[in-house]
Amino acid sequence: MFYAFNRKIPRRVCKIFRGIFYFKEPKGLYEPIEYILGLGGKRLRPVLTLMTADIFNGDYKKALNAALSVEVFHNFSLVHDDIMDDAPLRRGEKTVHEKWDINTGILSGDAMLIMAYQLFENYESTTFQSLAKLFGKTALEVCEGQQYDVDFETRNDVTIPEYLKMIEYKTAVLVGAAMKMGAIVAHASEDDQNNIYEFGRNLGIAFQLQDDYLDAFGDPKTFGKQVGGDIIENKKTYLYLKALEFSNESDRLELSQLFESNPENVNTKIELAKQFFVSTGSAQATKEAIEEFTKQAFSGLEALNISEDKKHLLKTFGNNLMNRTV
Repeated sequence: MFYAFNRKIPRRVCKIFRGIFYFKEPKGLYEPIEYILGLGGKRLRPVLTLMTADIFNGDYKKALNAALSVEVFHNFSLVHDDIMDDAPLRRGEKTVHEKWDINTGILSGDAMLIMAYQLFENYESTTFQSLAKLFGKTALEVCEGQQYDVDFETRNDVTIPEYLKMIEYKTAVLVGAAMKMGAIVAHASEDDQNNIYEFGRNLGIAFQLQDDYLDAFGDPKTFGKQVGGDIIENKKTYLYLKALEFSNESDRLELSQLFESNPENVNTKIELAKQFFVSTGSAQATKEAIEEFTKQAFSGLEALNISEDKKHLLKTFGNNLMNRTV
């Protein structure tokens, strides 16, 4: 069964991507797509789609087009997100707009969005309609989450609930949708489709909080992105918001001013921010939030109409994900 060898699947997905655009023209459009898809990464979302299809007793191979769609869309969002953040690195390599230019990044990203939708055309009409409806809802929510993220950069009154809504839309809904797509392809019941979506959504929130934590405290050799990137960009992450909440008035003012500055020596800014995160208890609070959303994800598994062995598999997957360093 699929979940017995799921560690091999990221390599298989990567193999499908490798060379898929080699003969396509114009190369100026397709080479950046092949480049970003070939950079690797965890392939978390397509793995979840395939694993979910198998968990609900479907043929995971029939979920390949849905899995590829999720991964192509995810990478589309990364290409545009990197442009908006002016990020130099993605998975340890140059971002698309740095390797080519901004116009190329925009256009190749647009093409990826269209291609992601086209992959659903390989399914029969009922499944296509369900997948396309979920995809449309999810894609729009991801865009809404991205806009919230942009808005927060210039706001000084962002709340914890607002931040959690932003990461739910920007990151978590796609994780939930990836799992629900697998359930749709496997013709699982509507209740099981919705419950596995909630599992993925809560796990996605925990995943993004973990990403926020690693952005500040991760190892640059394994993280694959510029450590401290959120601090440099003055992003109002959970770490930052909790640090404000736990600080006294003078420290709150100092931290706020730090996140309004753009010094030439960004390393000093990063280290000062990390000191605030640790001394205020924000770093520990973020770890606790990661654990809480992971528990919420696991609690929803009881309603699924699957065996205890398969529930255990999902819990193991979630625990491994939350103990990652990349």
